[in-house]
Amino acid sequence: MAPTDQLQEVKIMLHGTAASEGIGIGKVMLIEEHSLEYTPRTVTDTEAESQRFKAAVDAFCYNTEKQAENLRSSAGEKEAEILAGHIQIIKDPYLSGEIEKLIADGQCAESALEHMCDMFIAMFSAADDELTKQRAADVRDIKSGVLGILLGVNEIKVSDAPKGTVLVARELTPSVTAGIVKENIAGIITETGGTTSHSAILARALEIPAVLSVEGVASSLKNGDTVVVDGSKGAVIVNPDDNTVAEYSKKRDAFLAERKELENYRGRETKSASGEAYELFCNIGKPEDAVKAVDADGEGVGLFRTEFLFMDRTSIPTEDEQFEAYKKAALILKGKSLIIRTLDIGGDKDIPYLGLEKEENPFMGFRAIRYCLKNRELFKSQIKAILRASAFGDIKIMFPLITTMDELREGKKLVAECKADLRNMGINFNENIQVGVMVETASAAVIADMLAKEADFFSIGTNDLTGYTMACDRGNNDVSYLYSPLQPSVLRMIKRTIECGVQNGISVGMCGEAAANKLMIPLLISFGLTEFSVSAPSVLNVRKIISTWTKEEADKVTAKVLEMSTQQEIVEYLKSVV
Repeated sequence: MAPTDQLQEVKIMLHGTAASEGIGIGKVMLIEEHSLEYTPRTVTDTEAESQRFKAAVDAFCYNTEKQAENLRSSAGEKEAEILAGHIQIIKDPYLSGEIEKLIADGQCAESALEHMCDMFIAMFSAADDELTKQRAADVRDIKSGVLGILLGVNEIKVSDAPKGTVLVARELTPSVTAGIVKENIAGIITETGGTTSHSAILARALEIPAVLSVEGVASSLKNGDTVVVDGSKGAVIVNPDDNTVAEYSKKRDAFLAERKELENYRGRETKSASGEAYELFCNIGKPEDAVKAVDADGEGVGLFRTEFLFMDRTSIPTEDEQFEAYKKAALILKGKSLIIRTLDIGGDKDIPYLGLEKEENPFMGFRAIRYCLKNRELFKSQIKAILRASAFGDIKIMFPLITTMDELREGKKLVAECKADLRNMGINFNENIQVGVMVETASAAVIADMLAKEADFFSIGTNDLTGYTMACDRGNNDVSYLYSPLQPSVLRMIKRTIECGVQNGISVGMCGEAAANKLMIPLLISFGLTEFSVSAPSVLNVRKIISTWTKEEADKVTAKVLEMSTQQEIVEYLKSVV
């Protein structure tokens, strides 16, 4: 008989992005994309071709609505809205109108659709942030769906997947995900996508462990392979041995028990073990996301990224359109705080209709408050919309990328002008609306003592603050080792900012990823942070972590950390005590 080790398959470890927590163990089912190739042609009967396109759109919308219904029952209303958004995009008058024009000029429906969709895909893909890139994934999904109908290609179905299936795909689109029977899917692995991609959002909503951005996984695995999906650490184990399966089965059970325990923190106040109270908010990108904040038991919204109202369209949203969006979020929150960040656009977040010039170094260039102060009518339109919405909830205004006192003063001056305009028009708003500063540059942190005298509150954006302080691009692998809020210099910037805020009697929040980092939380408690703003899925876990620390314990840990001179020392020490 052959030795056991000769019979044992080789165990392979793959790595990707931890997108949905948990452990899944099961058999691989490859989601293979159907070919959507076609031969472009010139059409003479343009009216018939136009009708063919319209029929395909109607069929797409019908299919998508049915998929949305499936998601409503399996994941929830807010996840179904992803697919509802696809219907809105394909029916957008500009997009459909331009496709119709191309068809009228003699292009076939396939070519016209692909041309316009590719234009939007390129626009959104050029951005550096994951949320904007996700819009490109939306348009790709729409293009594939309508093309498939035009070409008579059958939809990919996962509804028949047996229990214990791990789905593996290059990209798992919302339209495919809508067919998932969650009880049968043990895990999800894809070659693309990040933590804010639709694949990740839907996986978390369905509570399915997921690892995304695993290079070449769709071609390296085969149907029937046994895999372990560690969605908490971003690891995939191929052909695990019995001991490994047993080990991860225990981890899976422990994770499920911990998740159940977190529900005990729902409805509680956010307090440290020594009784200090904190505000625990959520970050959102569109009004509908306020529902996620409420469902997650968030105590408000610490960051509403308004740039996304400007991105999914072909023209500047009107004041009324913006007002309705901000009002909608405020009404959903029912009196809870809503901090609205004014337009953070430019450079990496490119919007073609704004006519922004390409820059060699966009992060150092013409963006955010700098752009807005040079485009005052656009800025005043947004400020007025926010002010009008403030009559319907506890709304605050926050300026991004402040680097000088002049920028803050100029922004506040425009707020005062907008207030005067609304008063003259007899329109209601909150006269005492707070105006705060997002501290995300080294300059703002250095002059935090001065800013705190004229700002109503601070919110620390650790993602940009880390990048600017360390002079590193988080997307550049060669310098990624520098990108950490636990670098001594970044910690000192954060500490100074919080202390300056506290000394001047204003609240200080944090809306970057560091606010949910368990290693950072005791330091933030010690520094005096008053508000944590995190992703909706992180709320209960952050509340739990805060509840385990006393202020005295946090101070002792922080004192030792501040004596350390390297990020490595700090991380190793914090891992030993947290």
